[in-house]
Amino acid sequence: MKVVAIVGSGRRGGNTEMLTRVALEEIQKEGLETELLSLADKKIEGCDGCRSCSETGKCHIKDDFESVFAKMKEADGIILATPVYYGAATPQMTSLISRFFSKRNKPLKNKVGGPIVVARRAGHNFTLAQLMFFFMISEMIVPGASYWNVAFGRSKGDVLKDEEGVGTIRNFGQKVAWLLKKINS
Repeated sequence: MKVVAIVGSGRRGGNTEMLTRVALEEIQKEGLETELLSLADKKIEGCDGCRSCSETGKCHIKDDFESVFAKMKEADGIILATPVYYGAATPQMTSLISRFFSKRNKPLKNKVGGPIVVARRAGHNFTLAQLMFFFMISEMIVPGASYWNVAFGRSKGDVLKDEEGVGTIRNFGQKVAWLLKKINS
């Protein structure tokens, strides 16, 4: 079994990536394979609503979406992680999830997944809900954790000082692994 975590931050090695690695470490401890995929070096444009994908099954936009989508389809579990930008997920992350418009056959249905959100101060609840809506409409299974999957930090490394946030994400990683094992046993 494999879990792919997609980090929507425009910066590599920042707080969101650090926190996501905490979840992946817990998943690895349970013997599952993991992969971290950063959108920082990817170009993914948002859906332009042309609807041609409904007819052809392919998007006309030529960018990195298909390679990321392929990783998501292959994975048993998916984590979407984003910092909060002006009260929402990053443009990279919103572009990624907007491109699922034509995926009527629900390619992520019954996969396990969930969000991770890093905020400096506020906007985390809206961003968490934004990603949860994606998981829900994709008919994915989202495990709970000891609290909402958020942590706080501004400067690089600050998020690891948020003990409650890190503990919540550890718990989330453990729950993802537990649920995947239950479903696949």
